[in-house]
Amino acid sequence: MADTKPTVPTPTSTSRVDKVATPVTTTSSAVTASAATGKTVIADSVISKVAGIAAREVPGVYALGGGAARAFGAIRDVIGSTDLSQGVRVEVGETQVAADVTIVVEYPVPMNSVAEQVRVAVAQAITELVGMEVAEINVAINDVHIPGDDDDNDDQPAESRVS
Repeated sequence: MADTKPTVPTPTSTSRVDKVATPVTTTSSAVTASAATGKTVIADSVISKVAGIAAREVPGVYALGGGAARAFGAIRDVIGSTDLSQGVRVEVGETQVAADVTIVVEYPVPMNSVAEQVRVAVAQAITELVGMEVAEINVAINDVHIPGDDDDNDDQPAESRVS
């Protein structure tokens, strides 16, 4: 007689959220359940933008993204196309979101404080605007911006160090 135990698929990769192969969906019943039914699908890029906007609003955050991302962002800004999700990567499950946010902090703002405020702001925005649970938010501080480093003093000749 054959053994008829059900087989349980084993996950092929580790995930930070409750990952399922279906899109993010929520149901809404604002009017009545019978009059307005359907499902809402929120794209991962929308969640990234929400997180990016929330992180940019934190005092002490100078920019989002690493060096290459900021360079491409500067080019996009010149042509009038800003990427609000720059420096943000999200992993979206069925009911949870995990986010990685890369920031540049202004000097001399306390970096741990800024990172914690970014975590709180991004978590609050995702919870309130998207309506999903936040599994984790990792903040990477990629650089520190020192005021005066990027001032345009090209009009004045550089001061000579030797006489």
